[in-house]
Amino acid sequence: MINISENRFYNGKTSPLFNKDIAQQARQFHSKIAGYAPTPLISLPQLAKQLGVKAILVKDESHRFGLNAFKVLGGSYALGRVLANHLSVDISAIDLKTVSSKLDKPMVFTTATAGNHGTGVAWAAREMGQKAVVYMPKGAAQANVDRIKALGAECIVTDVNYDDTVRFASRTADENGWMLIQDTAWDGYEQIPTWISQGYMTMADEALEQAAAMPQGVPTHVMLQAGVGAMAGGVLGYLCDKLGPDNFKTIISEPAAADCIYRSGTSKNGDITCVSGDLNSIMGGLACGEPNPVTWPILRDCSDLFASVSDNVSATGMRILGNPLKDDTAIISGESGAINMGLLYLLATQAAEIHSIATSVDLNQDSVVMIFSTEGNTNPERYRKIVWEGMLAVDGPA
Repeated sequence: MINISENRFYNGKTSPLFNKDIAQQARQFHSKIAGYAPTPLISLPQLAKQLGVKAILVKDESHRFGLNAFKVLGGSYALGRVLANHLSVDISAIDLKTVSSKLDKPMVFTTATAGNHGTGVAWAAREMGQKAVVYMPKGAAQANVDRIKALGAECIVTDVNYDDTVRFASRTADENGWMLIQDTAWDGYEQIPTWISQGYMTMADEALEQAAAMPQGVPTHVMLQAGVGAMAGGVLGYLCDKLGPDNFKTIISEPAAADCIYRSGTSKNGDITCVSGDLNSIMGGLACGEPNPVTWPILRDCSDLFASVSDNVSATGMRILGNPLKDDTAIISGESGAINMGLLYLLATQAAEIHSIATSVDLNQDSVVMIFSTEGNTNPERYRKIVWEGMLAVDGPA
């Protein structure tokens, strides 16, 4: 199932919060972390030929700091900014290995997560000699709980959905004097979510640098997945500042069970629209019902299409990436990472209404499509069921 709609509110207005200068600051911070290296940008020429586009470039975030996902970029940069403010120094003065010696006692950082963000916060807190307490919504995969605990953090699974878990983490932080590191925002809590989204721009800065050095060149189309929209907004804001908003097309995708960005983008006035309920989706990292108000304006003003898709679209993407055409590189992509490969495949191969929408954004033989595979195999049991056993096949149950 796909619901896809053109953005009626596009105006090309960029954001001063997300630009190439701030991206450089974030990347310089990340580059000082032991083990930093740009993750691969992989070209899939055989798949591009099969789907009728010039090139498909996939940013493979399964290699990020050995954590199998991109989220650590946001969490680490936010922790660095918090500690810099606490010590009254510039972010450039923060060294992860020595910052704890400048504090009287470790700070306690807390967050709510579906998995990857909490892993990033736990890792960054450990690397900086701080403490972390991570809350997860009901139904959280045990594999995610275990990897967060393995990083030395306390991990607690609640009996409520993601958005209610965020509220619980916020209350608990207030009650205990902890520092909340959350990747969504609300009235009175905007600074840290902004820093998190700015941290994600390192990934986009790497990708554009890598693309510019490749024969295909910079992208004409960028596909970004959204939960609350923190990553999508940060990356899109950077790309608009770097390339110009009218020089590429952007598609924002979400799981149908938690399509708050799609509903906001198709609302009467482009206002934030929330989704409630259990938000059940295999795409746990995207199963968020309340858009981030910091990044929603850039998504509203600069996206071209909004898409809401069923879980089998992501499952298709996982199988395509993991089982490539001859001479293409295999990419191990998890549920939240593969959504846009599945969507691109359907846009290129489905007739009638879906194909006409692809045509409306000039998706054709001259297109260079950039996709961000934001996580690797973070849930091994389910990955095997999807890729090996055919769970959520296109013609099977959604």
